[in-house]
Amino acid sequence: MYPYISVFGITLPSYGLMIALGLTISNLLAMLICRQRSLSTDGLLLLEAYAVLGGLLGAKLLYLAVSWCEIDWPRFFTTTYFNQLMQGGFVFYGGLIGGVSGALLAGQIHHISTTRYLRSLVFLLPLAHAFGRIGCFLAGCCYGVPYDGPLSVTYPSASFAPSGIPIFPVQLVEAACLLCLSLVLTLVNRCTRGRHVLSTYLMLYSLVRFFLERYRYDETRGFILALSVSQWISLLLIVAGAVIFLIERRQHAVPLEPSFTQETTIP
Repeated sequence: MYPYISVFGITLPSYGLMIALGLTISNLLAMLICRQRSLSTDGLLLLEAYAVLGGLLGAKLLYLAVSWCEIDWPRFFTTTYFNQLMQGGFVFYGGLIGGVSGALLAGQIHHISTTRYLRSLVFLLPLAHAFGRIGCFLAGCCYGVPYDGPLSVTYPSASFAPSGIPIFPVQLVEAACLLCLSLVLTLVNRCTRGRHVLSTYLMLYSLVRFFLERYRYDETRGFILALSVSQWISLLLIVAGAVIFLIERRQHAVPLEPSFTQETTIP
């Protein structure tokens, strides 16, 4: 694969490049949508700053939690080992939970309608996430199970994935699902005026992630009973999304008009 890409003679890590590209495209679209819907771009930047900080913290904390047994804790605070841990290892679900928490905190502190921004822009989250998964594919992280069928890939020794054996390209499958999800959320937003985009995102992405977890083979999974930590989180988010959906339907239900019978009087 291509863990490093040369751009104008400059060698860049492909994973970081894809992340930067996804964030740049998503931010440009977010700015355009904010102007169209009379949303403050200053509010967007504040929410994004809190969300990024919360997301990085949440992604790292969940990584440390699922990797608890593999971490050499007596060396944790030594400079070299600590820097090594901090440079890599992030779990998306931790970033999602931390990012949403950060955005909600920003809304409370700065009196911003976080929900309004999320409903208008949540379709950009799977779009940016798809670029990240393409970066994973190029770098070889988050790799799939051994598989020698159609579309299988074999990584060289320079990547994070096992070299020399054909494996399932689960990163690309998830990226394709995320792009489809972004399109679905756009349609849901138009049809429901943003009412059900949050719950739809939680339920659909969690379903995708739950099933694709079966085809991932990277070591840092973290298992509880027969399911990975991410699968347990997926189940919880599916339930949470369903509850939010029902609450939204109840809040926006149109009350039935009472029926009146017209009585005719004979003079």
